[in-house]
Amino acid sequence: MCVNAVHDDGWRKVMNNHKDQIVVALATTLLLGASFSSTAFARTYSGAHRKPSLQGRVSREVVQADQAMKNNKYDLAENLYHDALNRNKNDLSARVGLGMVYAKTFKLDRADEELDKALKLDPQSPIALCGKATVIVNRLQSSSTEWSKNKQALLNQAQAYANRAVQADANSPEANYTLGTVLKEQGNLDQAASAFNKAIACDKEYSDAYAGLGLVYLKKNDFAGAITNFKQALSYNTGNSTAHYGLGRTFIQQGQLEAGIKELNTSLYQYRNSAPVHFELGRAYELQGNTVGAIQQFQESIRIKPEMAAPYIHVADIRENRGDIEHAIAELRSGLELNPNNPELLLRVANDNLRLEKIDDSIKAYEQVLAVAPKSSQAAEGLTRAFYLKAQKESTGAFFASNDYEAAQHSIDRAVQMNPNNMELRLAQAKLNALSGKQIDLNALGTPNNDGERVAYAEALLAQNKFQESSQQMNMLISSIAQPKQLLALGDLSLMIKDFDSANAAYNKAAGMPGNEERAKRGLDQVAKAKEVARQDLTLATDLARKKQLASAVDKFHAAVFENPRNADARDGLATALEKLYPNDPKELRESSTQYRAFLALAPNTPPKEQEKLQKRIAKLDNKASKLESEMASVPRKTSMLSKLQFKK
Repeated sequence: MCVNAVHDDGWRKVMNNHKDQIVVALATTLLLGASFSSTAFARTYSGAHRKPSLQGRVSREVVQADQAMKNNKYDLAENLYHDALNRNKNDLSARVGLGMVYAKTFKLDRADEELDKALKLDPQSPIALCGKATVIVNRLQSSSTEWSKNKQALLNQAQAYANRAVQADANSPEANYTLGTVLKEQGNLDQAASAFNKAIACDKEYSDAYAGLGLVYLKKNDFAGAITNFKQALSYNTGNSTAHYGLGRTFIQQGQLEAGIKELNTSLYQYRNSAPVHFELGRAYELQGNTVGAIQQFQESIRIKPEMAAPYIHVADIRENRGDIEHAIAELRSGLELNPNNPELLLRVANDNLRLEKIDDSIKAYEQVLAVAPKSSQAAEGLTRAFYLKAQKESTGAFFASNDYEAAQHSIDRAVQMNPNNMELRLAQAKLNALSGKQIDLNALGTPNNDGERVAYAEALLAQNKFQESSQQMNMLISSIAQPKQLLALGDLSLMIKDFDSANAAYNKAAGMPGNEERAKRGLDQVAKAKEVARQDLTLATDLARKKQLASAVDKFHAAVFENPRNADARDGLATALEKLYPNDPKELRESSTQYRAFLALAPNTPPKEQEKLQKRIAKLDNKASKLESEMASVPRKTSMLSKLQFKK
């Protein structure tokens, strides 16, 4: 349910001694609970913008229904409006009131039906037009994907109704408020602020308009402006739950968790079935370290509005921080059942699969992200990260001769074409090219300006086997980060790409920050475990090579390189074993020379004579591979002649 569906201001006391003289009453609240202000209410009921033929006395049933609506007794209000309409089917106030009861109880089709009947009675009724706009906005907050697929078109339709309401009565605070709400939903924040200010100019005590303006300021991260407007809204109506909600969110953004929780609980007391309030409470509890309470609130948010992606992601965060990645993926997949193409959920599934070394599954998910969000630099980075690990795990030459590389290159190139100024995307492209043997001058791409670009730059250096330069970038990044959550995330990333030194540094720094010792220790334990697995595989590979069991040795050396790409001995052992096992296979000879180059990059202290010897060996392997490739290029013609001779025999 949308933020505007959270609140219920109710009716204020208006002309208490003259209820039976009020004409053409509108018996509802706007936007599933937004109230009319006293001055606007009095003006509306004076019949100032109604046709003379529609003026008349308000029935006792409508007055009672108004009071029932104020107290959220929707069943009673519905019955009373029905009674009024049974007496007079042309009772405009009862007709609109009934439509808004249906809107408040999310019977949106019936709401539309009643509001359409009201517009037949008065096609220029600003409040009925506002109601139509409100129903459309609230359809978009439902759990039906049918409406969300056409969000922009529906919001345009809602804006058309709101514009008609403003045209019918430019000084109607309700019409301007409704227009502001639609514009805010569209993301047109400056225009929304203008409409809310217009509503306030029409009625200085219009609580909902102040709340709407506060939400605009909050979206702009203007916390001072947000607090001022939320408090102003509450000064006119302490029951404005949207204002309590917005004020709670603002306090949480500023780190005032207790104050934020207090406001959110007040909002929840006034409107218990609000997904946004439950979600924000979950965030507050999560920040406090109360993960049990946080999960409870996130799950309640999901129950109310299961298509929201954010609660699934936060629950997955908590699962991940506990080390339960499989459970985190299960939570994310639950969200994907309703939103199969949600890029945020797909991205998290891809990242978690990569953490579990389910590389093919992660590649599939990253490609799904790029299919629905082609400009996603995070997906492009993740995809090339997955390909880097896949190339380490398998024969590099075999990998880049496969369709995987072509598909990856197409996805990354498309992303760069759509957003050529995105440095992270261009670094991802350079990383993929480097993995295929094409060396790109990274300096030509510019200097990294933020953490994301620095990580991408370090990974691009890693793909070029510039291990020391990559470590320098990561060390600079770790030293500059002051937030434990960011440090832990960087530690997790470093662990994922098997950069154990960087992972240790990030986790150790986070361990020195209060409240993060356990999480950091778990990360350090994971690093130690991963290093031990790599050491064991290297020991076994070396033993197999010594016994001349080269095929098995190659498999274990590959495993050791994948498990610790910065282990020079694993690179050297793999290169030697490949050279011996495949002396006439050009693909494997090039793989051998690649591993020798990586060894030299990882062992800069190798004596000069040994370095020179290895450089000659690398050149010899490359020359031999080229010669064999040239010879193989002529094989088809010779094979054809041989086939003819064999056929004659």
